[in-house]
Amino acid sequence: MKHRALTLGLVCLTAVAPLVPMSAHAQGLRPSASGQPRLPSAATLLPPAGATASNAPRQADYIVAVVNSEPITNNEVRQRTERVVQQIASQGGKVPPQELLAKEVLERLILEKIQVQQAKETGIKVDDYAVNQAEQSVARQNSISVDEMHRRLAADGISKERFREELRNQLLALRLRERDVESRVRVSDLEVDQYLREQRQAAGPGKLELNLGHILVKVPENAGPDEVAQRSARAQEALAKVQAGGDFGAVAREYSDAPEGANGGLLGLRPADRYPELFVNATQQASVGSVVGPVRSPAGFHILKVVDKTQSGVPTTAVQSHARHILLRTNANLSERQAAERLEDLRDRVARGGADFAALAREYSQDGSAKDGGDLGWASPGRYVPEFEEALNALRPGEISRPVVSRFGVHLIQLLERREAKLTQREQRDMVRDTVREKKLDEAFATWIQEARGRAYVEYRDAPQ
Repeated sequence: MKHRALTLGLVCLTAVAPLVPMSAHAQGLRPSASGQPRLPSAATLLPPAGATASNAPRQADYIVAVVNSEPITNNEVRQRTERVVQQIASQGGKVPPQELLAKEVLERLILEKIQVQQAKETGIKVDDYAVNQAEQSVARQNSISVDEMHRRLAADGISKERFREELRNQLLALRLRERDVESRVRVSDLEVDQYLREQRQAAGPGKLELNLGHILVKVPENAGPDEVAQRSARAQEALAKVQAGGDFGAVAREYSDAPEGANGGLLGLRPADRYPELFVNATQQASVGSVVGPVRSPAGFHILKVVDKTQSGVPTTAVQSHARHILLRTNANLSERQAAERLEDLRDRVARGGADFAALAREYSQDGSAKDGGDLGWASPGRYVPEFEEALNALRPGEISRPVVSRFGVHLIQLLERREAKLTQREQRDMVRDTVREKKLDEAFATWIQEARGRAYVEYRDAPQ
């Protein structure tokens, strides 16, 4: 379980890949070279705070495409497009022309429907517990309750039932890719060596990579001068706490309105050209460890910390976590919900002081780490599957998570310690291996989805509007 053996993560509801370059996803869950997300992007799934449903009159619905006898309607394309526009605007990006964006969204919906159909045909299932977990994850990324999330979705014309069905479809598509694509990808030592050679040869100003900490204090689109001043003061207050020696992650959790704020605000190491230009310009002359800001954008006020900066593509430091877990593997006789109920009972026993986590791991865990009391040792960001890592990032030392569903089964996770460490050569190679694997996964998935698209019957009807 320690190594990030099979990872693509839950695709966001904009579909297979982002339509345009976007800023950041959850801390540590680095998007791949093609930008494929690792977790549901809360900003995409959920209208930003203050957003309201479009006041434009709804046209009579009509079919824009048929995929293996299943229709895609104009309203589906329109509503998905509106959500993409909201996310781009909330991140200060430039919105593409409406006609181009609608066509791109339609293509993504076609690919999504093909994957869901294939998953169902091959017997892949997603039970309600996994949907509940995904739903809670989206609410948590937005720092709101599930009920408030449903209210905001309803205001944007998305019912609770439809939202949960979209989540279920995304989980179905994810599990299909895990089975048909990810299990086939391997990375050799020779490929790691080749990547390192290429990085050294290509190192230069254009190859800068950054890992930034990010705090966003949002400013509503139509905010007046008084509200802008109030939000600016809040940003200055957050900056002052960091400059006074406060922990950046703790300040991010308290002040940030960005989805990654709940996980300490770290955006993950990535090429500089995959960050907003505003962020790159603001931190260009800053040294590692420096904090800059507040920097104003259409979205609000940003505070940025330079966590790592490298020209070689290989990070030199990382915030590492030391965790242990109990894993129950699901099967025909043990559903995800049943496994979660058993793990909740074990969690309660530890909380009451009547049991030791390590002892329970040795007795119940079905992972190879069971003999060590579930101990996974120290791990850098990106070493665990996304669902596991998101839950781990949300914990404080000593805390135990609620049951977490992943492709391996259902986990109970305890964070023991967290540290900022200089990476050893082996740890750097492990992170490079993850990077190479992600690139190969992107290539394998692109081939796989093209083949699936070629086998599908797709009929275009009237153009979306």
